[in-house]
Amino acid sequence: MIVETDQLVLRDFQQADIEQYCVLTQDEKYQRFYSEEDCSIEKARTLAEMFVKQTADLERTKFQLAVTLKDSGQLLGTVGLRLEPEQQASIGCGIARKHQATGHAKAAMSALIGYGFKCHNLHRIYAETIADNKSAIQLCKKLGMREEAYFVENRFFKGKWWNTVVMAILKREWQKTK
Repeated sequence: MIVETDQLVLRDFQQADIEQYCVLTQDEKYQRFYSEEDCSIEKARTLAEMFVKQTADLERTKFQLAVTLKDSGQLLGTVGLRLEPEQQASIGCGIARKHQATGHAKAAMSALIGYGFKCHNLHRIYAETIADNKSAIQLCKKLGMREEAYFVENRFFKGKWWNTVVMAILKREWQKTK
């Protein structure tokens, strides 16, 4: 699977991406909104291997894609779309720190949202994030998503309770932005 933007190629993960993905996930700033268990190199390797295996699924419902620069092929991070019942899907991304604030996350997420609405006839796409992750919330707002829910202290990791936010957009709302 390939989705392209002006500067990016979103494509299926390949075996060659696994080590680069592991390096990306070991950045301290990248890890700050993930549990200790989710930050291990072993977990990163397991996830990346799962991303590669998912590409062979015949009735695919999970699209965890590598975000690469079109001109060099350099891996910048990952975006994911997970199809759910009733024409809904969750979405998320993780971009290497040196490529944050470049517009690449917005371009990748926008392309994947468009893919979801067009190719899977989705009705609603949502993202759930830790409320302290202001960058993720701002990105969702830039994409036209609105806050649907705010959960108080519903995730426990790193020795404390965290609030989470659900941001979402409907197909008709997305179409108005295009």
